[in-house]
Amino acid sequence: MKYLCLWIVVLAFGPWLSLSGEAQSAPQKVFAADSTQPASIRGRVSELANGKQIPLVGATVQWANTSVGTLTDANGYFQIPVKLTFNQLIISYVGYQTDTVTVTDLATELRVTLRSTRTLQEVTVSGAPGQIDRINPIQTEFINQRTLAKAACCNLSESFETNASVSVSYSDAVTGAKQIQFLGLGGQYVQTNVENIPTVRGLATTFGLNYIPGTWITGIDVGKGAGSVVNGYESMSGQMNVELQKPDDANKLFLNAYANSFGRLEGNVNWSKVLTTQKPTPDHLGNGQTQPSVPSPKWSVGILGHVSTLRTEIDQNNDGFRDLPLYTQLNLINRYKYASDRYMVQFGVKALYEDRDGGQLSSFGASRYSFLNTTKRLEFFSKTAKLYPDKPYKGLGLILNGVHHEQTAHFGFAPYNGQQQTFYANLIYQSIIGTTNNSFKAGLSYLLDDYREQYRAIGTARTESVPGAFVEYTYTYPEKLTLVLGGRVDFHNLFGTQFTPRAHLKYNVNQNLAVRMSAGRGFRAANPFAENFGYLVSSRAVFLNKPLQIESSWNYGLSVTQDFNLLGKKASLVVDYHRTDFQNQLIVDIEHPGELYFYNLADSGGKGRSFANSFQAELNIQPAKRFEVKAAYRLFDVEQSMGGPFGEERLLPKMMVSRDRVLLNAGYALPFDKWKFDATLQWNGPRRIPYLREGYVHTSYQNMPVDMAPGYYNLNAQISRAFRSGWEIYLGGENLTGFRQLNPIVAANDPFGARFDAGSQVWGPITGRMIYMGFRFKPVI
Repeated sequence: MKYLCLWIVVLAFGPWLSLSGEAQSAPQKVFAADSTQPASIRGRVSELANGKQIPLVGATVQWANTSVGTLTDANGYFQIPVKLTFNQLIISYVGYQTDTVTVTDLATELRVTLRSTRTLQEVTVSGAPGQIDRINPIQTEFINQRTLAKAACCNLSESFETNASVSVSYSDAVTGAKQIQFLGLGGQYVQTNVENIPTVRGLATTFGLNYIPGTWITGIDVGKGAGSVVNGYESMSGQMNVELQKPDDANKLFLNAYANSFGRLEGNVNWSKVLTTQKPTPDHLGNGQTQPSVPSPKWSVGILGHVSTLRTEIDQNNDGFRDLPLYTQLNLINRYKYASDRYMVQFGVKALYEDRDGGQLSSFGASRYSFLNTTKRLEFFSKTAKLYPDKPYKGLGLILNGVHHEQTAHFGFAPYNGQQQTFYANLIYQSIIGTTNNSFKAGLSYLLDDYREQYRAIGTARTESVPGAFVEYTYTYPEKLTLVLGGRVDFHNLFGTQFTPRAHLKYNVNQNLAVRMSAGRGFRAANPFAENFGYLVSSRAVFLNKPLQIESSWNYGLSVTQDFNLLGKKASLVVDYHRTDFQNQLIVDIEHPGELYFYNLADSGGKGRSFANSFQAELNIQPAKRFEVKAAYRLFDVEQSMGGPFGEERLLPKMMVSRDRVLLNAGYALPFDKWKFDATLQWNGPRRIPYLREGYVHTSYQNMPVDMAPGYYNLNAQISRAFRSGWEIYLGGENLTGFRQLNPIVAANDPFGARFDAGSQVWGPITGRMIYMGFRFKPVI
């Protein structure tokens, strides 16, 4: 708790600093610090349907009497360069009345609502053929609320069911922890931010995806490859930024409830309010009476609440172990926002409590093997901005964040205790060089991480103090080229000075064809226990014989986005290739029965290799009105050197990574989104799993006995019905094929014996078919 006083002081005085905490937000933010083209107008185009503002995707926004224009993205947002000699924007969309807007304030985000033409019999919202950010030079995919609503989306780990780039699976058969794979690598190599604050990291790596309720999320940006240096140095394979509902959101109230056939129950409430003031203004008679309260445009407050629980024991394969742990989670955010012409401030507090109880069934009594985990987390944040209304390309900002995370667990008789205290600050300044075609961001950052972990008799402790500086230059040739060159220097107290260069290039070959290239370095310090909780649910002896070094890698990427017509319908094709080369990596070696080793790739005397190649092709098409289809194929080639410290070094395919994956998603909606139907079919190809026979040594992949898990299909589907009153009900199912791994636990009948292992053999679904239902309520505005 020694840093909490510092965090409280910073939180109290942060709002009064002349700085911009929104400087790195998603493209829809108001001020220029978010943009790769700072001198620009931002806005959103939507339609009013059933009392709701529905984004229009692909609407044309163009300066009057010029050829300079752009299209709205997957959330209906647009960004267009400023033309000082023009002040009228023309917004048009097929089937809607064209609107002309006179721009008088460059710093204000435009909100445009188009009306359908009188000849239309119904209002039609045309879905986007793909949701790739058309502006960002980094290959970024939007996952908006409309996409999230295609599934139950109870938390962040369940938000990627229709996404081809991110795959999620259980890490073991006991804890209920979920892990993601991205570009063939684990989720720890993806920098996961919440509103540009690093969040799912450190001790939160294990269950952190479960700590962000899906109903709080307004959008997710998924970027492939090296990220911006402005956001830090930990992005090695990609970056995700999650946007939550804001205090000044137009939807003042949102309610959600969920229940499934396994007994899981959830409730969520989002509430926001623009605060009001009452000034004693005399009336026209001068009698001192006051006028009614009027909303203040400056202050707003928001509360996001979540509660979920599972109290039903499930054992579908009759091995005596709960297929899912019993758990209860309480989660709350209280946040405030202040907005004026020259300042914008957000600050708040997050609190979380969760307990988990997995392992053998209660019928085993006091002698049962149990996994018990309790997490307590308290977080403060402040984001402050100084705006320049007469210079929209200029911004100054500060993001502050403090975290206190406590976690206690038991794996049978083996105890675990972990504590993390973190302080994060990011100061950002943005402006131009001469003209708006040349812009830059520069700033200072500071990260303080204090970790204390104890597993059995093995204790690890470290304090990382990392001041850093960064600069990022952006050159824009309007409508054609965007080049971003960035670099940062971080002075790590444990690992010395680290230089992180990154570069991104986006070139528009024509209006429908864009090419992106990227390259960059990233590094991070690993937390071996927190990142490998599943492997601790075993009788393995753990060996951590040498101090761990930082993990570092280079990532290179190339992508092509092509929009075209297929059989007269809108379509898009996205093809990308990324390669990640590690200079050093934490090797988690579970291929010696009864033993778990952690060691550095660099311990192989410089001969060790580790790399991940990722290829993906994704086709999006609209075969008919309100009908969207996505088809994707993904190929991974991931290998790493194993056994270096034992003199057995061999380059082997990484375990638990499917070489092939196919995804097919289809969605259809009736007029006004009254009924919506969605289905997703996935095929996950075979993958290598540990060979757990006695006497194993690492040897060549071609000459060794190999255990391969089979490929399998998975089908998810959902039907939802919306009502004019703002209510929506939904019914769906997951793993409708019913496929499940029959015996994921080794020696389940002897959990305290030498062969027990519940973590190293999990390669597929543990539970079978699951049915769920729920409702959403959003009052009609």
